[in-house]
Amino acid sequence: MAEQPMLKFVTIDRDMPEKRAAEVRREDFGEIYAEYAAAKAKEQSSRCSQCGVPYCQSHCPLHNNIPDWLRLTAEGRLQEAYEVSQATNTFPEICGRICPQDRLCEGNCVIEQSGHGTVTIGAVEKYITDTAWEEGWVLPIKPTTERAESVGIIGAGPGGLAAADVLRRAGIQVTIYDRYDRAGGLLTYGIPGFKLEKDVVMRRNQQLELGGVTFRLNCDIGVDISFEEVRNAHDAVIIATGVYKSRDLDLHGSQAQGVEKAIDFLTASNRKSFGDAVEDFDSGKLNAEGKRVVVIGGGDTAMDCVRTSIRQGATSVKCLYRRDRANMPGSQREVQNAEEEGVVFEWLSAPKGFTTDLAVTDAADPNAPAGRVTGVMVQKMRLGAPDATGRQAPELIEGSDYVEDADLVIKALGFEPEALPTLWNQPELEVTRWGTVKAEFTSGKTALEGVYAVGDIVRGASLVVWAIRDGRDCAEAILSQLETAAIAAE
Repeated sequence: MAEQPMLKFVTIDRDMPEKRAAEVRREDFGEIYAEYAAAKAKEQSSRCSQCGVPYCQSHCPLHNNIPDWLRLTAEGRLQEAYEVSQATNTFPEICGRICPQDRLCEGNCVIEQSGHGTVTIGAVEKYITDTAWEEGWVLPIKPTTERAESVGIIGAGPGGLAAADVLRRAGIQVTIYDRYDRAGGLLTYGIPGFKLEKDVVMRRNQQLELGGVTFRLNCDIGVDISFEEVRNAHDAVIIATGVYKSRDLDLHGSQAQGVEKAIDFLTASNRKSFGDAVEDFDSGKLNAEGKRVVVIGGGDTAMDCVRTSIRQGATSVKCLYRRDRANMPGSQREVQNAEEEGVVFEWLSAPKGFTTDLAVTDAADPNAPAGRVTGVMVQKMRLGAPDATGRQAPELIEGSDYVEDADLVIKALGFEPEALPTLWNQPELEVTRWGTVKAEFTSGKTALEGVYAVGDIVRGASLVVWAIRDGRDCAEAILSQLETAAIAAE
């Protein structure tokens, strides 16, 4: 009788891929996890309980058929596992690396709830698709029929790229417009290499380009070309710009030199990894080397900043967050990695202002000389009654202020949408009170005929996996709309 390949969670313990030692990995920007060997991937996949109601699947934004590709991996049918994985996810090797599995699929694994330790879903997902690339199972995009209809996509982040993939496979002519010199959005310039090595992203960009997607890079809508020109050139337009406007602090000394935005800091670091000349990095402005660094914020962007600072050679790195560890929005796995690498977390701590090397700093006057930052004025907090979201609201502890010395302060407070109706001269483009584009659920339709929107510009700052989901759904809605229009024209 053949051995049962699954339900081995009782006899086999959870085992992640080997993580490089902290003292080694903090010296470079390489990914911190080693690859699974084939035997280990099969072993860990075999721990899946194949439960009747797969909570891992239902809590995945893409509803990936996780139990099936785990079973296929356990049975050694890896190419089939890849095909099942790719059927619902445009970029499984990227999601396997950067999704917060501890909050999504793995966090809802049934055997985790029973105390046996979750299946290592993300690591297996990454292994499956990395192997598929190595074995040549990832096939070029070759539409069976070329169609005359065209779609313009504004933004080359995960939402735009996912939509382009679906549309191009259906034979639609696709042009992606992006203000940056490389496609990928935050996958390219926001997420550090130790979480997502850049050749992984560039490989997908090349696949799309070889498959017939046209990229118009260094193209800023509203500056280099108008939105109306884009709209007139295509049968449909998808807005997939993401949200890049950094939330700021209006505090004493906030205009001081050395108080920087997270997106600027991370972009400079990622550009250096490509070998680009980056003046603000080379001058030391956006370089943590030899500096006492304080990062303000508790999300995944803050985690990226503290861990990047460590690798750049900061003398010390501290993270201020106004709530406690249990209430922070970032991944607990990332916090653990950061602590191992030498980051110190100051929980229940909020900035009150900044000290500088000038005796007086007038933060109310943007033209006043602010000097160079020397420290962060910190006020300690405690958690009080729940706020409107249900989370305990931080309250100030009187008389607890102190100064945290700093040479570089990085603000990682989240992102907001740019004012697209104004920037693009499109007052008819409806937005919410938060500035996000109003779009129909699932389809992404906006108030403008033939214009759709997906990802963070609709949701606000969210996860890459949700942007992929939105891009795929929107592409399917556009294909349906084009098909309806074609039938009506007959």
